[in-house]
Amino acid sequence: MSKFPERTNSAVLVIDVQNDVVGEAWHRDEVIGNINLLVAKARDAGTPVIWVQHSDLYMEIGTEPWEIVSELQPLVTEPNIGKKFRSSFEDTSLDETLADLGVGPIYITGAQTDYCVRHTSHAALERGYDVTLVEDAHTTSDGEWDSRTFSASAGVDEMNRAFHNYKLPGRTSNVLNAAEIVL
Repeated sequence: MSKFPERTNSAVLVIDVQNDVVGEAWHRDEVIGNINLLVAKARDAGTPVIWVQHSDLYMEIGTEPWEIVSELQPLVTEPNIGKKFRSSFEDTSLDETLADLGVGPIYITGAQTDYCVRHTSHAALERGYDVTLVEDAHTTSDGEWDSRTFSASAGVDEMNRAFHNYKLPGRTSNVLNAAEIVL
């Protein structure tokens, strides 16, 4: 149980599924399809869907790279959180939005697994939320740094493995497929 026992509502968080972020993402279409499945389940159940969009010098607000991919259609009534850091909680209104909606448990989807999904998932758990990482609804891209390579598929697998049964006092984490989730 989350550290917010009075907050009985759940929410689905869709992190940074933006044109520039997922353009070359691993299993892009499959992941977006699974996000759409979970968003449809949430809407049918009356569960809030919260959209997060990153902005920086390379993805300025209002530009095509910054826009959420065309396959996903946020409703104007659904909260949209703008962010500038890897964690969707850092210097944003996400905590307040979740409190206003009475949310304790969060279902996390989105991109990039190794950056914003990871940091948001850990920050949520550390702040007291129960977190379900939707294992087939997050993705990242292959990459390189300092002459080393990063495999997107290995990064997604590692995040799913690391988050399985990760516990902090009074909070739980879970890893489930989108099809398994009942809202």
